[in-house]
Amino acid sequence: MKPVTAPTQLTRLVLKGYKSIQACDLELGALNVLVGANGAGKSNLIGFFKLIREMTDGNLQRHVAKAGGPDALLHFGRKVSESLRCELYFGHNGYQATLEPTLDNRLMFSYEAFWWDVSGPRQIGAGHFESKCKEGTRTGIDEYVLPAMRSWSVYHFHDTSDEARVKQPHAINDNDYLRPDARNLAAYLYRLYQTERAHYDRIVRTIQLAAPFFGDFYLRPSPANKEFIELEWVERGQDFPFKAHVLSDGTLRFICLATLLLQPEQNRPDSILVDEPELGLHPYAITVLASLFKSAAKKNQIIVSTQSVELVNELDAEDLIVVDRDRGRSTFQRLDASGLQDWLEEYSLGELWKKNVIGGRPTR
Repeated sequence: MKPVTAPTQLTRLVLKGYKSIQACDLELGALNVLVGANGAGKSNLIGFFKLIREMTDGNLQRHVAKAGGPDALLHFGRKVSESLRCELYFGHNGYQATLEPTLDNRLMFSYEAFWWDVSGPRQIGAGHFESKCKEGTRTGIDEYVLPAMRSWSVYHFHDTSDEARVKQPHAINDNDYLRPDARNLAAYLYRLYQTERAHYDRIVRTIQLAAPFFGDFYLRPSPANKEFIELEWVERGQDFPFKAHVLSDGTLRFICLATLLLQPEQNRPDSILVDEPELGLHPYAITVLASLFKSAAKKNQIIVSTQSVELVNELDAEDLIVVDRDRGRSTFQRLDASGLQDWLEEYSLGELWKKNVIGGRPTR
């Protein structure tokens, strides 16, 4: 397992009672790729970090309500799981919380604490309905824990329908960072073009590897309203601008991923989480994507779920976390690279996955 490179990046996750995850205690490194069958629980682990972000934003109850109530989040509901418990460790610090369902279908904090490896947990409250992270412990540990938790971002570029926000006009000044669904992609690229031209050019060249017909973006304020911008592009050797809806779904997703992974290092979140990024991509584009993940993992932590054999073939065994489901419970196991050396002399890592040598395949 490749070690993390920053004290804000996760080294260990303990999670109990969340969706299909009855219990897991998972060591995390710089590059972590979850592989497994449909329904094994890969997306549930990624989705847990959306819950963490909502908690730190003070939106826990809204998230619970939108999910369908506590029983939709607890492992087989409150009759089986009395609480949801999490422990997150990063650097010398950590965060711990226990959430319990209430009769009015909310989740209540029965325990919440920051953690420091010198003194252990420092409780910040109990009996409250929104996180007290922002209040903290009123000690020096506060300046490390909450900023770290807010530096983990989950990205989801699956929506490429005609109504997708990435295809709609949006405010040209919405460019501080790339939003999780890339709704402000045009504004963000416009900013990079003006202030970080080398990174912008690298994004364009990488897109051209996966989509050779692509020439460049056609970035301009909307002629009707200079405060808005819309994603447009031109074919190589042409100057006629096309709208984003002309791009294939896979090409648009690759553009979002390339922008995410090739943006300036100081703009990238410390930990980047992506659920099934290979959706709609050509096998060669997946090969390019794997290189982007490995390059980004030298500075940023990458946590990805995938069902792509092509992506797995580009990785090292130590990067994989195999996810299986046993009697309704998700299990997570990091591969032992030394135990696969003989196999890897004759087969690729993806072939071993297909042959069920490493697990992560559908079982009855």
